[in-house]
Amino acid sequence: MRRPNWVPAGTDLDKPNAARVYDYYLGGSHNFEADRQMARKAMELWPDLPRIMRANRAFLRRSVHLLAEEKGITRFLDIGSGIPTFGPVHEVARAVQPDTRVVYVDRDPVAVAHSRLILADVPDCAVIEADLRDVDDLLSRPEVVELLEPGEPVAVMLVAVLHFVTDADEPEKLVARLREALPPGSALVVSHAGLEGRPDQAGSHQDLYKRTPTPLTMRSKDRVRGFFEGFELLEPGVVYLPEWRPDEPGTVGPHPERMTGLAGVGLLP
Repeated sequence: MRRPNWVPAGTDLDKPNAARVYDYYLGGSHNFEADRQMARKAMELWPDLPRIMRANRAFLRRSVHLLAEEKGITRFLDIGSGIPTFGPVHEVARAVQPDTRVVYVDRDPVAVAHSRLILADVPDCAVIEADLRDVDDLLSRPEVVELLEPGEPVAVMLVAVLHFVTDADEPEKLVARLREALPPGSALVVSHAGLEGRPDQAGSHQDLYKRTPTPLTMRSKDRVRGFFEGFELLEPGVVYLPEWRPDEPGTVGPHPERMTGLAGVGLLP
């Protein structure tokens, strides 16, 4: 196989990677057959997975657009960013605010290597390898310090990442530490795998992820709402992915809970 120019040297093309599997669900092209096989296996257990992933990406797009357009935010810290393809934060925000700066953060060295190649010629976009679970290390990185230093509002994106933080790692404390580092007027964007929407699937989905290096912890709506302590939740609060400020009300559908993911956006007073 000829190696595409977006693939870092030394990449194992036969080993699936979670970030590339997500890209496949989104309909992207930054994935290999090994990733597609893993995705198809997961879809046998849960056929709605591609729709859920796309609903999650659509929420990211809507939240970034709102924060850029209505709140004037031009600085974004995307933690757990994966591979920034198929409508990434900088493209969405710059359609409204051309001078937007973005720092992409991921703990997966494969995702980071892909991202650095893809964004090599994109100005004002940085990519760092860091782990939310070591939040003080993350906040000490020069790229993050520079993003926060001027005291301008920063939007912290925690989109589909907190469910990969176990309760033992105390995710509420990690989010609180991020909040303490943010200037007034900043924002928190969260999407999270929820327990209530499809209880028939929750157990099997968590069992599937136990076989990977990134086990999944699905949480209740009350737990997800708790991440916004200290923030003012924007309407409609914490809701299922399609329900968060849809482009058109008719696109929500009769069963938004089937998307299982919960979403919300909060502002720091």
